[in-house]
Amino acid sequence: MSYFQVKTKRKRRENDHLILLLICRNRHALLFPLFSAAIACLLLLFAVFSLLSPPLPDHYHDHSHVISPSPSPSPSPSLSFNSSEGVIKLENLKHDLWSTRLSKLYYGCSNASKHFPVAALKTHPNRYLLIATSGGLNQQRTGITDAVVAAYILNATLVVPKLDQNSFWKDSSDFTEIFDVGWFISFLSNDVRVIKALPPLKNGTVVTPSHMRVPRKCTPKCYESRVLPVLNKKRAVMLTKFDYRLSNKLDMELQKLRCRVNYHALRFTDPILAMGKILVTRMRAKAEHFIALHLRFESDMLAFSGCYYGGGDEEKALLGAIRKRWKSLHASNPDKVRRHGRCPLTPEEVGLMLRALGYGRDVHIYVASGEVYGGNKTLEPLKALFPNFHTKESVATKEELAPFASFSSRLAALDFIVCDESDVFVTNNNGNMAKMLAGRRRYFGHKPTIRPNAKKIYKLFLNRNNMTWEEFTSTVKSNQIGFMGEPNEVKPGRGEFHENPTSCICGNSDESSTRVIISQKNTEENNKQNDSDNIIDEQLTDNNEDMPDMDYLENVNEIR
Repeated sequence: MSYFQVKTKRKRRENDHLILLLICRNRHALLFPLFSAAIACLLLLFAVFSLLSPPLPDHYHDHSHVISPSPSPSPSPSLSFNSSEGVIKLENLKHDLWSTRLSKLYYGCSNASKHFPVAALKTHPNRYLLIATSGGLNQQRTGITDAVVAAYILNATLVVPKLDQNSFWKDSSDFTEIFDVGWFISFLSNDVRVIKALPPLKNGTVVTPSHMRVPRKCTPKCYESRVLPVLNKKRAVMLTKFDYRLSNKLDMELQKLRCRVNYHALRFTDPILAMGKILVTRMRAKAEHFIALHLRFESDMLAFSGCYYGGGDEEKALLGAIRKRWKSLHASNPDKVRRHGRCPLTPEEVGLMLRALGYGRDVHIYVASGEVYGGNKTLEPLKALFPNFHTKESVATKEELAPFASFSSRLAALDFIVCDESDVFVTNNNGNMAKMLAGRRRYFGHKPTIRPNAKKIYKLFLNRNNMTWEEFTSTVKSNQIGFMGEPNEVKPGRGEFHENPTSCICGNSDESSTRVIISQKNTEENNKQNDSDNIIDEQLTDNNEDMPDMDYLENVNEIR
């Protein structure tokens, strides 16, 4: 090959390299703007999604900071989850938020059958039953209800029950100052003969009743074997500390009698009803719908539960001293109690649960509570989540509440009325008031009653820093299936009858026998847990120690 040929070939090769280099440069010149545009689009989309997706509230902090002797940090502005941040407007969710599915298919039914013997035919002329109730208003209400049934079992005349005036609540009110005694006697006249006092004997003296106490959950046979012989001999028997002294499971007719007493015969006095109506009317004037929250976060409730909320030695000493009131309670294991869902949620946790369920910050909340443990600092996060925060003290004037201020049971009766009339009732525990209202709301139309699935929500709050707000809300809604007051949430016969009066609830059609199912897996799992919780509750009420009822002593002092 000649030099010229070699040189020519080399020059061609250099030209080829030059052309290839130019092509590559041109391609990069074309691709770079396209690549840059794509990156810009992705960044723009990311920014839009960031604006539209509300973050998990950054005041989501550890339990140890919720109730602490040191001042709590101010709530973050991110708590105001408005519609621009992705929250669905209330008007689009009214059906789900303010009513229960298939509730119209059910109604309360407690009339006696034609085969139920009336009082005039079965009451023995020389048998008088007296009872002394125990605890706060709602615990006493269970005793009064069961006392009527016990009198029916014993074919005895019932003397108007004596209310507890010596317990922790120290309320001097008698039966006639809380309940309409005339209505009580007349309404029950076909079932049980009720009188106001023991009648005198022929010589003018009054029979001295024999005092005794029956076991918890005493059956009809138990009353016939234990009480009836004494009643026949002494003519009058006083059953002391009468609460949960009648079996939870009775025949249909006796259960219906329970319902007639609890839902119809026990009516508050006119002054209490009038003041309760004022409170409800003023709440209705504020909003079309409102939530009533039985917060139950007073020190006695926390002490009874054996829970710990991060207040250090000061909290342990305070709650430990209160806990000594219940002598048979074992040493508490706070972690174990919380794992089993026996600890009340903090006010902040209740608020976050409600927001996750879809209730916006514009919703009005009426809080039924005594003096909250930790004071206003404990309530600040809840108020930030729901600024429309009300209590009877804020809805009514001090002068209007003055006639009730010295009596914890009368104050509790006012809260009972507002909670009963609310569109949604939220209970933060499974105590006496919660059970009574849950059963009543089922009987009168299955109005929504929300009880936190505390066992699962506890785990959810432990992992709160590892999820988005959307994941949190989705999980809360899933966990709350079976805890929202829907028909058939609790199997018949499970739980306290006062909470689940299935014998007194009838269906309008065959559809009423169908269990409401949203998610088969979650429903079955949560119902099993509901049943398990109810079994534990039954075991607790078998204990001779009383779960604390509502405590209004601190509020009484404030109103005065």
